[in-house]
Amino acid sequence: MSVSMKNVDAAFQGVGQKPGMDIWRIENFKPIPLPKSSFGKFYTGDSYIILQTTALKSGAFHYDIHFWLGKDTSQDEAGAAAIKTVELDAALGGRAVQFRETQGHETDKFLTYFKPCIIPLEGGVASGFKKVESEKVEPRLFVVKGRRAVRIMCEQVPFSRSSLNHDDVFVLDTASKIFQFNGANSSIQERGKALEVLQHIKDTDHEGKCEVIIVDDGTLGSEADTGQFWGLFGGFAPLVKKLSVADDSLSARTQRKLFCVVEGKIKEVESALLRRDMLDTSKCYLLDCGSELFIWTGCNTSLDLRKAAIQIADEYLSDQNHPQHTLVTRVIEGFETLDFRSNFDKWPLTGQTPVSEEGRGKVAAMLKQQGVNVKGLLKAAPVKEEVPELLNSAGKLQVWRVDGNVKSDVPLVDVGKFYDNSCYIVLYTYQGDKSDRKEEYLLCYWLGQQASLEDKAAAATLTNEIYLSLKDRPVQARIFQGKEPPQFLALFQCMCILKGSTSPSQKENKENTIMLVQVRGGSRHITQAVQVEPLAVSLNSSDCFLLQSSVKFYSWSGNLSTPEDQKVALQVAGFLKPGVVARPVKEGLEPPIFWSSLGGKRKYPSHREPKDGTKDPQLFHCSLQQGQMPYVTEVFNFTQDDLLSEDIMILDGQNAIHVWVGQHASSNDKVQAWDIAQKYLERAAGLELASRDTPVFRVLEGNEPSFFTTYFSWDPSKAIVGGDAYTRKLAALQGRPALIENPLSFHHIVLNGEYGSACDILLSILQNSKRRMSNSPSGSEVTSTQRAAAMAALTPHLTSEIPQPLSSPAPGTTKIGSFHRMQTSSNSQRAAAMAALSSVLGTPATPPSSNHAVPSLVSKVDALGDSDTLFESTSSKSEDGGEENEEISEVFGYERLKTSSTDPAPKINLKRREAYLSSEEFEKLFGITQTQFYEMPKWKQDQRKKVLDLF
Repeated sequence: MSVSMKNVDAAFQGVGQKPGMDIWRIENFKPIPLPKSSFGKFYTGDSYIILQTTALKSGAFHYDIHFWLGKDTSQDEAGAAAIKTVELDAALGGRAVQFRETQGHETDKFLTYFKPCIIPLEGGVASGFKKVESEKVEPRLFVVKGRRAVRIMCEQVPFSRSSLNHDDVFVLDTASKIFQFNGANSSIQERGKALEVLQHIKDTDHEGKCEVIIVDDGTLGSEADTGQFWGLFGGFAPLVKKLSVADDSLSARTQRKLFCVVEGKIKEVESALLRRDMLDTSKCYLLDCGSELFIWTGCNTSLDLRKAAIQIADEYLSDQNHPQHTLVTRVIEGFETLDFRSNFDKWPLTGQTPVSEEGRGKVAAMLKQQGVNVKGLLKAAPVKEEVPELLNSAGKLQVWRVDGNVKSDVPLVDVGKFYDNSCYIVLYTYQGDKSDRKEEYLLCYWLGQQASLEDKAAAATLTNEIYLSLKDRPVQARIFQGKEPPQFLALFQCMCILKGSTSPSQKENKENTIMLVQVRGGSRHITQAVQVEPLAVSLNSSDCFLLQSSVKFYSWSGNLSTPEDQKVALQVAGFLKPGVVARPVKEGLEPPIFWSSLGGKRKYPSHREPKDGTKDPQLFHCSLQQGQMPYVTEVFNFTQDDLLSEDIMILDGQNAIHVWVGQHASSNDKVQAWDIAQKYLERAAGLELASRDTPVFRVLEGNEPSFFTTYFSWDPSKAIVGGDAYTRKLAALQGRPALIENPLSFHHIVLNGEYGSACDILLSILQNSKRRMSNSPSGSEVTSTQRAAAMAALTPHLTSEIPQPLSSPAPGTTKIGSFHRMQTSSNSQRAAAMAALSSVLGTPATPPSSNHAVPSLVSKVDALGDSDTLFESTSSKSEDGGEENEEISEVFGYERLKTSSTDPAPKINLKRREAYLSSEEFEKLFGITQTQFYEMPKWKQDQRKKVLDLF
């Protein structure tokens, strides 16, 4: 690109040298820089240029330029903004993506720069309009749209009842109060985002001092609050039903037309299929996709031609009767956006960014001649090699090999060895970093390249069974051979991928076969070894290799390998061949037997293999459309607040994708989470952005691991699951705590000594359960009157049932968990209390029996989970009649004690299967001693036993 500094405005000299935002306002057709204190304030009569500079992981800078046009800006100012945008791009070396933004129709990317929203102000510098007087406050009515990037339709909605409807959310700002009107058909996400807007208006225009009133369409709510709202509109009257407008955006996008700019005019490129090779690097093109117009400029085009293309695009929109708010995006060759590339058939990514360094250098040289400091203009911060976020290394690792429809334990000495014709299941249990320090789980299944389809399907099924047994708490992962992410590799001291089988006969044969293993140490935490073909061409000077010949065992180090690599190779040799010392051999000093074992000396790579390019994370909202390819919406400039509890999100990171499942996502979306991930990968693979065998992690809200939260500025307090997004934000706005969703189950609370508040917690569980069954956020709740009545009914029955500490057992009690409960009178008291609570809650009471609590209430709690020990019998008899605390002296093997055993041990206490294991086998299976195990809470014991098929 030929650039002359006389064609570049002086206001743009030296910009883009550090991450951040720069804004200019067009005044007298010149760009005037705005102070940071004015960022986010846009006047309807003005035009603005916004530059967003982002530092990429690769060390380069990415530039997005937006020119924003107010609804009352003049045509001349709008044209000047467009032309100056091209000059700004030239000053940056011709690599920026440019967007035309019109008021009320801004792109999501632009809106995310100014969270929670932008509310344009009336007036403008160049337009000569007077600014609104701050003393005179008139009611303002806004309609809020958008799940994450909030789009306020201001052109202020007319302040009248006819502006309201059942489908949207409205914010009404008055002198002393702010109202939010939630249309009956509006989404939870829109209501939550409207609360952010309401808070923004309260803080900005009312100094945080005004009353906030929520009005729900179709519900009575507070009569006084509702009356105040409708009184401002002249009284209540039914709303007119909003006419739906057909969305033809999808059909419009299928009618794509490509035009070439030739001598100030456009000529259509006739072709049934758009291909990359149609675009000439010395020309400009227009791509009309109906709802969006792209301007593509080749890297060898002049600045004048680029400016002309902008003007031709405006004329084209007018001639074709396109709406003036049609999105116009300009891309430069080599820096095309995903949206642009997706319109072409198989767009190749090779050489995606070959341009612009030369052009950027020329611009920097010209600026330097004029005395401008160009330090930092040519390159951004150097690339930093990031150490991957890894899990707590003090956890417990269990590995199973899939054999048909069953899984078998991998011996401890073989943990870390994976054979390519097999599938494996890996469960890692560790203590979380959260304040409760509860156990966390990473559950993976690894698929070998040569494994059968039956074994792959069985691995998925067996993994899901373990997942369900752990009550949906683990982070799940599907991992293909050759695509192991750092979080998985770091679980093993060394991960070795070997060819062949694990059968004893083949192991014996392998002792006499030639084996070549490539060893790579990614970091001090990660070591991976992969068996390759035993040929000289498999070697590489940048790595270390282990060669097992018929008579010798060598550790070969390439000339480009480091001393750390060589040390790691010797450690791997000890892991593969215990007791055998590998003979170190340096490249160039190999003995003849070394080459003869590899079939003779051949030429092999003598340079370092290029690493995969660094990739900046992206967040997407995805949903399947009738089982087809997912509807994908990118969330720009994402934060933790963009993880809405009602959604399924995909975080595309460097080495894996993470499917984040919100607690309040629909049941259908939860079931299809894996399908959504697979469809996303298929779409990305079609655009050559990812591989279909990329690792996939499934993360449930509330159980996010550290390697997921590292992508956010994570606030643990926001991760507490307490209602849907709207309920949480409303509670925060009103200064009250949100109800915690899915609290600890009743028997957990009893074990923690909080029995006195158990009734409150049980009522809270039932209350939340009823609320979740309602589609409306303000659905039916247990009223304060019901709660008071329930507590009054329960109080006299619970006063004598407070458990005593374990330190001093009272007479007539039996040990249950960490406390003692009354055996006799407490049963009838408990039953009477449950009957009283049932009657208050409208549950038909069942006459209590001598052994069980009221079945009707038990069934309610059972539906919420973990109720099996809530009303456990005080009898110490086991299922087979054995005593809970009886002394057991017999010993049986683990295979005979499992519940699925085909040869079960005879006459054992079925509740204490683990007690029949030998001390050695017990420690091997559980990872702790029997004494430590029985000191754990009963629910934790049962959980461990379930995993081992002993419960």
